Amino acid sequence: MKQGIIAVDIGASSGRLILGWLEAKQLKLIEIHRFSNAMSMVNGHYMWDVDYLFHEIIEGLMRLIDLPELSGNMTFESIGIDTWAVDYALIDDLGEKVGGVYAYRDHRTDDTIAKVFEKMSQVDIYEKTGIQFLQFNTLYQLYEHARENEYDFERAKQLLLVPDYLNYRLSGVKAIEYTNATSTQMINVYSRDWDPELLSLVGISSGIMTKPVEPGTLIGEMKDIYQEQTALKGLKVIAPATHDTGSAVVSVPATDDQFAYISSGTWSLMGIETKEPITTPLARKYNFTNEGGAYGTYRFLKNIMGLWLIQEVVRLYKNMYTFEELVGLADAAEPFRSLINPNDDRFLNPENMIKTIEYYCDETNQPIPKTPGQIARCIYESLALLYKGVLDELIEISGKDIKKIHFIGGGCQNEMLNQMCADLTGCEVLTGPIEATAIGNIAVQMITLGIVKDMKAARILIRDSFDIKVYKPNIISSIDKVYDKFKKLGGL
Repeated sequence: MKQGIIAVDIGASSGRLILGWLEAKQLKLIEIHRFSNAMSMVNGHYMWDVDYLFHEIIEGLMRLIDLPELSGNMTFESIGIDTWAVDYALIDDLGEKVGGVYAYRDHRTDDTIAKVFEKMSQVDIYEKTGIQFLQFNTLYQLYEHARENEYDFERAKQLLLVPDYLNYRLSGVKAIEYTNATSTQMINVYSRDWDPELLSLVGISSGIMTKPVEPGTLIGEMKDIYQEQTALKGLKVIAPATHDTGSAVVSVPATDDQFAYISSGTWSLMGIETKEPITTPLARKYNFTNEGGAYGTYRFLKNIMGLWLIQEVVRLYKNMYTFEELVGLADAAEPFRSLINPNDDRFLNPENMIKTIEYYCDETNQPIPKTPGQIARCIYESLALLYKGVLDELIEISGKDIKKIHFIGGGCQNEMLNQMCADLTGCEVLTGPIEATAIGNIAVQMITLGIVKDMKAARILIRDSFDIKVYKPNIISSIDKVYDKFKKLGGL
């Protein structure tokens, strides 16, 4: 009998359930269910409808019954949920959600970092957590939440991050998974537990934060009511690396540690894998993060504004152009005509991305991109130049001789960006797997169940199961001039 493993992978714009199993020494996948996700404005704030997301998870599990090609020769063993990071739900003493779930792109934390630095210095926070300073980290969200609505915290008995909340709804067990917990900027990087001074700074009780569990922890079984509803008896609930980037990095098909990775989607997460955190003054200066990884690793990386930029452009053009069509238009546009700093805060959640790009180029005395191809090329070249800059910083901080970059996730299907990355960094770029997050999620579950030995064996299995495309760098004679122009924009 084949052993079926279910990954629930939910991002900022969509979610899906993917079934994985071993067959002929390869990992096979099939998508069971896909659904949309989006922020909505509620009482002046951007919020998530997490209970809708849970409904879609159950809907997807019910669809397993409609897969006749798998019936009779497969047992469904376990399910694991991963989502984006930092956002949270509060639970009261009856086990019910307190209020709504804020979205990280909500503007209530636009000025919060400066307020927090008045109470604890940037140096002290970084030495405790090793986490990159981003205005939407849970630390700053809770700081504002506790002051805006103190009553929520009087009622709250437990804080759960979004995937933990979904696991709780599914299993009835309240547990916070470690890799996602580190993204809050409230986990002490050395104790691997909540830092009491940071909790006190925010003004919340340590009693609502349980000690994080490691990725691969068997949380429990799906509740009886959902076992009956889905006809899935005894389905185990396993916490993978519930931070989607944590799961994605598990799937990097590397055979050594001399590589960098870019997990490419709405965000680009670029970094290296380490066995120890790096909290040096140089790491803090360059604003790198030490997020928890699976099996004793750290994800030493930097968050980069990713394909959110082009996703917004497509939306504003009312889907007149597909992503592939915009790549073609960008390829025909003039190279290095206009550049932006993708990490400028104005691009986090502007009312109009296209106009914001135009205003930025005008402010920096560059030609204003007007055509769809010019706008798309501006975005792709700016992202690739930012990859080059982050790579230079990674090499300087770590001392590693990095010659390969693994591009994983849905963004690795953009061949123009892949080649730009190779050309501008001078590195060999290896792309795939596309379904990196779901695959890493499934791999962790398989390790917990004893189907796969360890992460090294999982990466070999992934390498042998999926197509990995290689991009060799071309020489660009004007690279130094272009890079100098980009650096003056302040993106590094």
